[in-house]
Amino acid sequence: MTKTNKNEAIMSKLNINTLCLTFSVLCLSLAVLMVFGASLNLWEPIQGFSASRQYNDSLGYITLVLVILTFIINGYNQQKVFTVKAITALVLGIAILTPTIINTLRVPVRYPPIHDISTDTTTPPSFVFLDDTRAGAKNSLHYAGQEIADQQHKAFPNVKPLLTSQAQDKAYQKSLQLADKMGWEIVYQDPEQQFFEATAYTPFFHFADDVIVRVSEQSNGSKIDIRSVSRIGRGDRGVNAQRINHFINDFKQTR
Repeated sequence: MTKTNKNEAIMSKLNINTLCLTFSVLCLSLAVLMVFGASLNLWEPIQGFSASRQYNDSLGYITLVLVILTFIINGYNQQKVFTVKAITALVLGIAILTPTIINTLRVPVRYPPIHDISTDTTTPPSFVFLDDTRAGAKNSLHYAGQEIADQQHKAFPNVKPLLTSQAQDKAYQKSLQLADKMGWEIVYQDPEQQFFEATAYTPFFHFADDVIVRVSEQSNGSKIDIRSVSRIGRGDRGVNAQRINHFINDFKQTR
């Protein structure tokens, strides 16, 4: 190979590897933006979610195909096949496909098609400030009754009221502080009736769920009931139950 041809091969190698890495960074950026764009008020959560479901895997597969082509071209040019840029692009492509890989390997869990979870399904806490006109809401805050209660008890038998020896007012204040610490947006407080309403956002796609926490007096302390309702979606994939249990566990561990 002449010096000129060798230089051309090196330039070709540099260009394809740079192109491969640049494209992979762009694809990863788009994948991340679809997940967190709603948090930046770029679009509604459902739009980011739908776009991610439709395009995320395609971005990952296209990146991997380009990486393979880069390896082939590097070998054809008789240069180092596995360059740092190409390997980095490979890692980024796998990162894009990580959600799909995890879902494929994970044992499937069948959640009931419900989105309204309450520790008290007989007399669930009723929202006063938040109503069905809240932004982006497709689901009503009217409790559907025994039908969803039965499904909840079967799927999430551990979702129960929190009983504490703390006095009602102290438990109420502690609940408020904990909700704020968990990042919930407190939208309404009623210190006299000892309940408050809040909006919690999912870390991915920024879906809004509405929460009400009610503290009632008991002979030996107080009882805390929590209700969490998704604004959109027939089912919540267990998110509301997880939120309630997270709150209860943190309350127990916090002095």
